[in-house]
Amino acid sequence: MVALHGLYSLILSQLPLLLAIPLLKQTITGPAITSNFPDPAIITVGNTYYAFATGSGGLNIPIATSSDGSTWTNTNTDALPRAGSWSNGQNIWAPDVVRLSSGSFVLYYAATSAANTSSHCIGAATSDSVTGPYTPVADAIACPISRGGAIDPAGFADYDGSQYVLYKIDGNNIGHGGNCNNGNAPIVPTPIMLQQVSSSDGYTLIGPAVQILDRGDADGPLVEAPSLVRVSNSSAAGGWMYVLFFSSNCYSSSEYDTSYAISMNGITNGGADYAKSATPLLVTGNDNNRLYSPGGLDIDADGAHVVFHADLDGSAATRQMWAGVVNIDSASGTVSI
Repeated sequence: MVALHGLYSLILSQLPLLLAIPLLKQTITGPAITSNFPDPAIITVGNTYYAFATGSGGLNIPIATSSDGSTWTNTNTDALPRAGSWSNGQNIWAPDVVRLSSGSFVLYYAATSAANTSSHCIGAATSDSVTGPYTPVADAIACPISRGGAIDPAGFADYDGSQYVLYKIDGNNIGHGGNCNNGNAPIVPTPIMLQQVSSSDGYTLIGPAVQILDRGDADGPLVEAPSLVRVSNSSAAGGWMYVLFFSSNCYSSSEYDTSYAISMNGITNGGADYAKSATPLLVTGNDNNRLYSPGGLDIDADGAHVVFHADLDGSAATRQMWAGVVNIDSASGTVSI
């Protein structure tokens, strides 16, 4: 009894110190959407967060909403009832939505090309409402069929009002077999491209697309799913550091992950690839072993809120949406979640 009394007294004496320790805020929540909701994209309009996903459940582009960026509701509505005439309307993947300075919205998406049904191209659609329905632009805005096609578009507005679309050239689509069809030599490039577009309509091309990233040995067969944000950094050219999120390895394997790369030399990094982080941001086993193949991350323009998908029960047949808040340390050029 004396020993127990002593222990009790010790606990009481330390209680003020224990109460003074701040609780760590949970930065990953989920699954926020328990049904299939792959390749999610996030945008905030007013006080509401919106997420858009790869086609599933009979919808081309499903929509979810949230009031806090953590708790989400699938609206079971379709942002894009039909694709552009350049497409056969099949396999509509990985959308992104941006708001132009005019207040109108542009939705970017990938879909199967009608001219070559073995490849995807990038299309655009417009609406005066964030939830659509979006009206597709007739022609594709990126369609490099000879290089494998294009997928995973992501819009970006720079500090000067210039507008861009990023996308992945789908080189593994014409690979030589193996891991994600690009594990056998010769390995086909899968670069992330940056294309400037008109800031007035969001889809008229300005100049050629430029490469800002490509796969390396550590990335396995590919890099994909780009999402770009900028943060203030007095040491960077023009005062802005650019952070490019991307996924690497094969989406159907446990090695699929989310990583990031940095440019301190403008949006094109002076013509060189962005510098990749030493370690990924998200990998299988994160969040107390609840995440499997976490990828397809998209970051909101606020530079903090993100959404991404992870597999249910280790199978890519159901990729659930998760939400989170990242911290970008501009001084060190590192990102944490």
